[in-house]
Amino acid sequence: MKHWVFALSLFAVLPVTAHADQAAGNACAANLSPNGQMLYNKTAPTITPKSDIKDALTAQARPLVMNGTLSRDAARAAAEAAGECLKLLK
Repeated sequence: MKHWVFALSLFAVLPVTAHADQAAGNACAANLSPNGQMLYNKTAPTITPKSDIKDALTAQARPLVMNGTLSRDAARAAAEAAGECLKLLK
């Protein structure tokens, strides 16, 4: 019986932990440049514990560079900054 209660208590804590990570990521992103915030907002929904942040950012930034929305240098700087905030989501 005690094992069941312990297991149940673990499940009750998990959503709080995930929410805290999301809140920390969002707080971090609030300090980013507009380009960094754009990349963070486009990439954050795709981040899971197994995500490669660099790959996820590249997938979002590449089309923006290709269509002229961002220069390559602006995308790189924004992605590096956004990546630090995205790490908090993992």
